[in-house]
Amino acid sequence: MSLTVLIVDDSKLARMSVAKALGALYPDWKRIEAANAMEALEQTKQLAPEVALVDFNMPGKDGVTLAAELRALDPKMSIAVISANRQVEVIKRTQAAGAAFLPKPLTEGALADFLTATLKRRQPGSQ
Repeated sequence: MSLTVLIVDDSKLARMSVAKALGALYPDWKRIEAANAMEALEQTKQLAPEVALVDFNMPGKDGVTLAAELRALDPKMSIAVISANRQVEVIKRTQAAGAAFLPKPLTEGALADFLTATLKRRQPGSQ
């Protein structure tokens, strides 16, 4: 199963880092990028990614706000908010938005765990 993954971060270097980890795990998956929430919403409307990996700290809307908006556009999308800010409040807001929390620096192992869970949810008969 090949999925399309939206990588959202205002830092090009951070997007490259996430794309590299994703490519090591699932080289055949399509990767699309956005530098901010507005671009992410447009990409989602045009390309309908199944997965979004969203930075928490971005100018304008933060990643949790964006996660909630992405969830409204596609309730089945798997979303993870990535942040070095591990405060309980941020994690709770992330979960309330229907997203997973992945700590920065993002490790290939943490990304693999999230994507494995995503694939399991997408299997026929799972909810």
